[in-house]
Amino acid sequence: MQLNGLPFPGREREQATLAQLVTDLGKGRPAMVTVTGRTGFGKSELLRWTAGLAEDRGLRVLRAWATPGESGLRYGVVQQLLTPMEGLTDGSLQVLAGGGPEGGLPGLAELLRTARDRSTLLVVDDVGWLDPASLRWFEALVRRLPGARIALLTSGTGVVHPGRCGIASSGLVRSTQLAPAALTLQDVATTVALICGRPGEEPFTAAVLESTVGNPALLREALSHFTDHGYEPVAARVPELRAIAEAVCGEYAGRALSGLSDTAVDVVRALAVCGELVDLPLLYALAGPRAASEPGLRVALEASGLATAGGTGLRLCCPRARTWILAEMPADERADLHARAAELAYRAAVPDEDIARLLLAARPVGEPWAIHTLRRTCAAALRAGRPAHAIACLSRALEEPLEPAPRAQLNLELAAIEVLTAPEAGDRRLEEIIRTGGDELARTRTRAADLGFARGSVEGLRRAVTSALPEARGGERDEMTALFWLSEEDRRDDTELMLHDIPPLPDDPASPAQAGARAWQLALRGEDLATARALARRAFTGQDSGTALILPRLAAARALCMTDDVDEAEIRLDVLHTEVRRRRIRAAAAMVLAFRGELNLRRGRLDMAERDVAAAQRALPHTQWHPHSAPYLTAVRITVALESGHHDQARALAAASVASQDGMAWAYLLFARGTVAFLDGRAAEAAELFRAAGRELLRRGHLNPALMPWRSMAARACEVLKDHAEARRLSDEEVALARQWGAPSTLGWAQLGAGRVAREDRAGRLREAVHTLRGTSARLAFAGALIELADAELAAGDRQAAAPLVAELSTFTTTHRPSSRLAERARALAGRLSRPAASALGPHPEWTTLTEAERRTAILAGLGHGNREIAEMLTVTRRTVELRLSGAYRKLRIGGRAELRVLVRATEGYGTDVA
Repeated sequence: MQLNGLPFPGREREQATLAQLVTDLGKGRPAMVTVTGRTGFGKSELLRWTAGLAEDRGLRVLRAWATPGESGLRYGVVQQLLTPMEGLTDGSLQVLAGGGPEGGLPGLAELLRTARDRSTLLVVDDVGWLDPASLRWFEALVRRLPGARIALLTSGTGVVHPGRCGIASSGLVRSTQLAPAALTLQDVATTVALICGRPGEEPFTAAVLESTVGNPALLREALSHFTDHGYEPVAARVPELRAIAEAVCGEYAGRALSGLSDTAVDVVRALAVCGELVDLPLLYALAGPRAASEPGLRVALEASGLATAGGTGLRLCCPRARTWILAEMPADERADLHARAAELAYRAAVPDEDIARLLLAARPVGEPWAIHTLRRTCAAALRAGRPAHAIACLSRALEEPLEPAPRAQLNLELAAIEVLTAPEAGDRRLEEIIRTGGDELARTRTRAADLGFARGSVEGLRRAVTSALPEARGGERDEMTALFWLSEEDRRDDTELMLHDIPPLPDDPASPAQAGARAWQLALRGEDLATARALARRAFTGQDSGTALILPRLAAARALCMTDDVDEAEIRLDVLHTEVRRRRIRAAAAMVLAFRGELNLRRGRLDMAERDVAAAQRALPHTQWHPHSAPYLTAVRITVALESGHHDQARALAAASVASQDGMAWAYLLFARGTVAFLDGRAAEAAELFRAAGRELLRRGHLNPALMPWRSMAARACEVLKDHAEARRLSDEEVALARQWGAPSTLGWAQLGAGRVAREDRAGRLREAVHTLRGTSARLAFAGALIELADAELAAGDRQAAAPLVAELSTFTTTHRPSSRLAERARALAGRLSRPAASALGPHPEWTTLTEAERRTAILAGLGHGNREIAEMLTVTRRTVELRLSGAYRKLRIGGRAELRVLVRATEGYGTDVA
């Protein structure tokens, strides 16, 4: 295929030089041109094109092709060249045929004589394989070229090798050496258009260049196969192109390998394994003892087109052939080669990632450095978001000879990572660790159970723990027992185990793990708040944070939240999250973040709750959560969406199907779905969902309304349905249980629920709720109580009593986005007062120039809150509060807080000073 007379695009410079050679020869001027380069770069095509051009112009052309098979045949190439020539004497013919005397230069005189009448072009392809006699003959010819009407055009691979692989110029005639380069992107684009019949899209053309490394022969063969399949040169077909190009490169490599010596083949295989990682001496050491000493090895490799010089070493010409080169090796030899390469790379201080790549395909090397390298590479892969590679590295490390304890530790680390791609395999691995005997594995067994239960796995792990408990002793037995009872909340009825084989938790356990489990047990039952608090705090004492179990501390932090020790619970969760993140336990990190999101939601910190939920999904995508745990995250997401005013998002989440419909997480999701249904006006459906959540908790003995106020919410739905007796019964039951538990926030929420459904003295009941909730951490419930009480006061016609309640609500609306449910309800209440809660255009002309952050900060300051309190409300630093207030003062042209208070009351419509 030609373009403007060229054998292929990208050879314009070479064509011009060769065309000039033919023109000069036609004028009787001798010359010598050598075309060098790698196999496949078009040397033979250029020689054929030049010969055809010379014949078209009436010149005599004599051709020969040197081959490895004829490199030992005396005068083999000269015979090819001169046999078609007329005028050879019988003596020359006899010598060329191998039957004449050794002396003389057969046919040279006849060639020079006949060339006086007809200019002659001698074309010799691949002079690197000239036999010695032919080489002497050509050197004699070159000395006689001045004055002769002869041009010599030859080709060779790589650099001309003195004395064998090239013909030295006499210096008396013009001598040129051409070295065709790899094709450029433009050359490739032209070739694509020629072979495919239409221009290729830019991504396709770039992929062609990358896949064939600019080798014209590979390019044309790959494109020919590509078009044979009927494909178009478009970006969507790049995967097919790459597959075809890789096959073409592989077949090319196979053909080239068949013509090399065993030592050269070993060098090519070493190049395929680690040619880019080590220098030439190490490469030869990997290839074998003869590689460094075999004569002509490097020239043979370059001539094959498989390797080329790169700096001080060698490199594969076509990296895509690497897989095919190694595929020709027996598996055991290939694994051994990778192992030896990895050891050389380690000694040469090659980066861990490259050594690990070698180790992944190597047999076990039995050296500690291999395991250390694979573990470091695993950690780097996790940081880079490549869990599959991290799993491959740890799996390969487990193939090395290891003692039981280190092997179990590696299995534990691998199981923690497998949650990202193969969670079922990780669960099975944890069960296997738990069932493995040996005193030295005691700590690893408990950590395996902890890891699995923290992810949400229950049935298989509970059976494994039950089987391991009889042999457990001391601290291991205490921790296994604690973990078993912590998993009891999520057990399935159809997999209930023989509980009489499991020792109960002591009332006053000394073990931190059992203390955390017992605290959570008491909190769920709503029994003995003081003891639950003390035990929860004990769960965090006397342990190294790096080895302490996760699940008991997580349970203890949740118990502290239910005892109203929310600040302490938050600190514990923060510390725990930092630890599990450092240990790369993704499932536990996601669970901690989800619980922290619920905690921030209860405190009315919607922005922080949203961040925690989003972080939980980044730590572990929702689709990779365990089916038993995933409904909990969905429930928190629904509640956050509802409170933030994103009702459509909440509805979509509530309507999504879930894999597991059992356990406490399922109860949370039922409750969240009930809330969505209630707010959408589907009271009957909401009542059934709240009751279903309650049934799920009650059959496990979870009575505490601090966990989930399903009774008061069901009561609200019953009240809408006119079932006043049931509403009263449910609300009274929740108040009684809340009093029994004794946490103010739980009692205040129950009182709020009772006030909402009260038929008499509704305002009085709600005042009681406001009084109980004021000062607690349940800021969202407190704001709800303020709204309900303000609504009751307005309904009773007492605007004076409602006004300060609406003003106090401003504290919450300024820290919530305007679209939040709380802010919307506050604005609606304010609209029922004589003055609106907020005015789009306040009396101060510069009020609207404040940023949203400055406005929120200014309102809080105008309502009398100090800088530290404002910083906590807005979750910013005190310095940020100071800077925002300074900016607000400057824009409003006021001198301080006194003026700000007046301005806030006038602008925001709050006439009562509540500071």
